Amino acid sequence: MPEGDTVLQTAARLHEALAGQVLTRSDLRVPRFATADLSGRTVLDVTARGKHLLTRIEGGLTLHSHLRMDGAWRVYAPDERWRGGPGHQIRAILANTEHTAVGYRLPVLELLRTSEEDRAVGHLGPDLLGPDWDPGPALDRLLAAPERPLGEALLDQRNLAGIGNVYKCELCFLARVTPWLPVGALPDGTLPRLVTLAERLLNANRDRPTRTTTITSELRTPPPLGPRTGTGSGSGAGAGAGARTERPRARPAPQPVRVRERLYVYGRARRPCLRCGTPIRLADQDDRPTYWCPGCQSGPTP
Repeated sequence: MPEGDTVLQTAARLHEALAGQVLTRSDLRVPRFATADLSGRTVLDVTARGKHLLTRIEGGLTLHSHLRMDGAWRVYAPDERWRGGPGHQIRAILANTEHTAVGYRLPVLELLRTSEEDRAVGHLGPDLLGPDWDPGPALDRLLAAPERPLGEALLDQRNLAGIGNVYKCELCFLARVTPWLPVGALPDGTLPRLVTLAERLLNANRDRPTRTTTITSELRTPPPLGPRTGTGSGSGAGAGAGARTERPRARPAPQPVRVRERLYVYGRARRPCLRCGTPIRLADQDDRPTYWCPGCQSGPTP
């Protein structure tokens, strides 16, 4: 699922394949721009802004695309077979003498003037992976609606740009609160730590081929042991020589467990939590599948 880290990787691949090269072919397969021909123009750069892609082209033009849930850009060598999907899913082709970039299932594709890029991305909050990242404005925007559920607030790109549904679930787990807890009900200090952690996680994954939010070892508390049964010589009703008594056992200490999963909760419905063993739950939040651990995370749930 495309999120800020994977969109940044896509921008880097497109930049390496296209920047500084003259386009020998362009094909925008959306009705509004079907007649636009960018052939003969040089691609200047490709950059990511949150989950948006901006391909800047000679002559003051920008091709703006957004991957949403399942869009993708693929880069191929001249004689390489295209494998991103059937032909009817292709929305854009940009080619030079060395590479061909093909955009599949792009729900957003528009050609605009570079000077007017704010029309496409001006509404975005601070970019978690941007060179000008600033947590202060992001916190201000999140706190502006204290009644809003945390999961919805994190996904709102006007608050901070780059978080998608996977990171939403993982960040709420790491903060030990459910995605339905209102922002204003978070314990003191939690929100600044959460925003800092979001930036750290996305940057840690900006160059990884597979997204990872877990650490290699977790402390997991074993299930409580049953009472210890023995014999004793107590007195009183029901007591006598050889009477069996029950003495509570001490709660087992947490034990280190090697973690082989890459995500704590996302995509793990009904599987045991990596920290407490409780089965992970799944429900929709704003029409998005949302995962949480009822043992580790406090707050309201559906």
